[in-house]
Amino acid sequence: MKIVRLVPIFIIVAAVIITIPAMGGSVAAKELSITVATDATWPPMEMVDENKNIVGFDIDFFKAVAKEAGFKVEFKNTAWDGIFAGIAAGKYDAIISSVTITEERQKTMDFSLPYINAGQILVVPKSNEGATKIADLKGKKVGAQIGTTGAFEIKKVEGVELKGYDEIGLAFEDMAAGRIAAVVCDTPVAANYALQQQEYKEKFKIAGIPFTEEFYGVVVKKGNKKLLNIINKGIKAVQSKGIDKELEKKWLR
Repeated sequence: MKIVRLVPIFIIVAAVIITIPAMGGSVAAKELSITVATDATWPPMEMVDENKNIVGFDIDFFKAVAKEAGFKVEFKNTAWDGIFAGIAAGKYDAIISSVTITEERQKTMDFSLPYINAGQILVVPKSNEGATKIADLKGKKVGAQIGTTGAFEIKKVEGVELKGYDEIGLAFEDMAAGRIAAVVCDTPVAANYALQQQEYKEKFKIAGIPFTEEFYGVVVKKGNKKLLNIINKGIKAVQSKGIDKELEKKWLR
């Protein structure tokens, strides 16, 4: 006669308790979806195309990061002047918007690993033969987007008047119209306006070399280490596979 051994009920219950969280954690990881803010007025890094889609280097880069790290992403076009207040208020989960990593910003928000070096550089009309740095433009107006490191650099130079703009494109419009003498902006943006845009590349030139060394990072709310670790995992994978270099060729050269 067969002897049927009865498994104590507490062992079965314990097994279920152990199994369920493990399965739940796996499902949760696969279903992670985050909202990312970007000020889509900063070509070629982030902009709105003719079909009203948000495109650019940052957008493609973060899509690649999401794919490598295994999460979904939705982009939210957000004005620059309120973009940092929004992350603090929890309106979105992260920001990718050509945000330079600075000590001051690190006091109130957390940054991912740096993903591109984009120092500030001067753009002037081709008719300007002598200017290679901001100090060469004393007594004149120089444009930059409000709240950017470009604006901060102009403020440091005595005798040069800063004219701030909500969007960097407006600064280039004013320079084309002769209302300002130069524009200071990130190197990728300068390359777009001076080398790529048909309406401007015959009018403007990049003057000198970058005069700062700056790195962009993805922003998350202060203390959100869990999300930061996931994003950093994706960034490392994108960089190790050379995907970032492929995107640089597509958008920045």
